[in-house]
Amino acid sequence: MTDEEWQEFLGHFERRKLALGQCGRAYGSSCAHEHACVRCPVLIVGPGERPRLGEIRENLHARITEAEREGWLGDVEQLAVSLAATDDKISQIDANERRKSSPVFLGTPSFSHLAVREAENRDKKD
Repeated sequence: MTDEEWQEFLGHFERRKLALGQCGRAYGSSCAHEHACVRCPVLIVGPGERPRLGEIRENLHARITEAEREGWLGDVEQLAVSLAATDDKISQIDANERRKSSPVFLGTPSFSHLAVREAENRDKKD
């Protein structure tokens, strides 16, 4: 690998840092969303970006209202796609936060787990 190729490879990871998070696309792949990253399924958004996504959502609602008023149906459709993607990103953040705060069963049963299982097994035998 030449020094130029190595720098290009490292540069890819620097360019993955975006205003809303990080781009998860593979090295050497092109971005199909050009400046509409909120629509991209590989955009990785952190919980700190939730307020910014809220602002984007409010702005999209305002722009949809304007486009509907002006009769710009193509814009309404595209803005609705962006709005749905924004809502999805917010849902992903919320789900990740809920998952982090919920208890995780690691496979080592407590006495109460064993007692419930034993009772269930008895019911099945009867």
